[in-house]
Amino acid sequence: MKKNGKLIAAVGAVVVLVAVIVAAVVQTAGRNLDVVGKQSAESFETILNTIPDNVKADEINGGWSLNAPDGSVRFIWAKDYSQSPLHDVMLEFDAAPFASAGLDTDKLPDNYAAYDGMLMVGTKLGTEKPDSKGEATPLAAYEQIVNKHRSVINYHMDMDHYGVKLGDGNMFEWAKNLETNTIKNENQDKDIVFVLNPEPLIAAGVDPEKVEGWAYAPVSVMEDGKTLEVYKFLKPFNLK
Repeated sequence: MKKNGKLIAAVGAVVVLVAVIVAAVVQTAGRNLDVVGKQSAESFETILNTIPDNVKADEINGGWSLNAPDGSVRFIWAKDYSQSPLHDVMLEFDAAPFASAGLDTDKLPDNYAAYDGMLMVGTKLGTEKPDSKGEATPLAAYEQIVNKHRSVINYHMDMDHYGVKLGDGNMFEWAKNLETNTIKNENQDKDIVFVLNPEPLIAAGVDPEKVEGWAYAPVSVMEDGKTLEVYKFLKPFNLK
């Protein structure tokens, strides 16, 4: 009986040790296998390096901005969530095309702001300060999103794009590869895309067919495991 008791105890100790090792391996693998998060940062860095003159500090919102080549819209991401006054990730864009198409800014929802001929839409991510030991760069601020708010990072398979969800169906997307859509094995001609949910704008009086400079088109999206076609306002740019 004593031998059996010792054997059972030894086996139990081994099982516990194996469980601890497996848990540690799984935890480490979970961090290392976040392919979308890791590759999104790598491809975002490529975008930043491709159009460096379009990447600037944004003093008003305490972060960084990536401006469209035509200057009509920009993606802004905060570096200090405790200081950003309205949103932490957002799009700021020229209101004129939407005003000409019937927009009544008083009818826009609370996630919109209208000022100085511009519209802004986005979302708050948190209230934390950036890592004081880290370098304050546009890429580091993006990596903060990946590390602390991974759920807003998206991969759009049909377009072979990574993106940041800005709340309420708004997005900023960029190509995984600037040369090729690796899913369709064809030329990638949409290196960055600014994406707006048209529904709040239409509810505020916009005729979507009359908005100049933005395409109003269906896009394939995944919702609850199903592929759906939904309409978006799109402003794509080919950077090469």
